[in-house]
Amino acid sequence: MADEANKTAFVEIQGRMIETTAKLKQVQNQMRNKESEKKRAYLTLEELRQLSDDTNTYKSIGRTFILEPKPFLMNEQEKKLKDSETSIASLQTSKEYLEKQLTEVEANLRELLQQDPGLAHQIMSMAAV
Repeated sequence: MADEANKTAFVEIQGRMIETTAKLKQVQNQMRNKESEKKRAYLTLEELRQLSDDTNTYKSIGRTFILEPKPFLMNEQEKKLKDSETSIASLQTSKEYLEKQLTEVEANLRELLQQDPGLAHQIMSMAAV
């Protein structure tokens, strides 16, 4: 009976571990995307700052370019930069939480396997097949 309960607990912990790992990878991908968005906005801002105020500037919308005043484009890029930084900070908090959760799940799994060495042996024999 206890053996069956340990197997059920193992399957539950394994599912939580897989789910947490998937969420962590998703957050890491989102962070990479926001980092590249932030870098693009920063580089665009740097290029715009070098231009004189009377230079014609264009905004890309799909395959179309629309004439926009330089201050408008600079404000837009500054907003993108700030939004990216805010998102990155939020995602970093989520990442830290998920890493902590993953550590807890791993500890629970280790504890379960130490309590029932027979379960660890069964799992290893199933993995070898």
